[in-house]
Amino acid sequence: MILLTPELRVRLLANGHLRNVDHVPVVKFFNPVGAATWLATELDEDGDTLFGLADLGFGSPELGAFSLLEMASVRLPFGLGIERDPYFEGTYPLSVYAEAAHITGRIVLDTLRLQEADTALRGCR
Repeated sequence: MILLTPELRVRLLANGHLRNVDHVPVVKFFNPVGAATWLATELDEDGDTLFGLADLGFGSPELGAFSLLEMASVRLPFGLGIERDPYFEGTYPLSVYAEAAHITGRIVLDTLRLQEADTALRGCR
């Protein structure tokens, strides 16, 4: 599977040019035979360094940078690799996903938990 379509690459690069913005995630990657999930909001001009929320399945999701090339090189059982969720559409800024992940110990996509995280963050502002 192609991890980034040209359209996604353009959107991620555009976000990468806008610093200090709480972007909505553009793409979700996942391990089809494991617990790892990544939500990416930005791509650096090097075409490799993504920024977003990474959850490797150990109960401590983190915001940070990760390599598109490294993800593409992962070889999993059954001839699989890291995949992109073609149906993912981000609905909240990355800070909301990060807060929900902090509360639950994993990246969550369900609306109720994201709304709760959004409300919690608004109360802190």
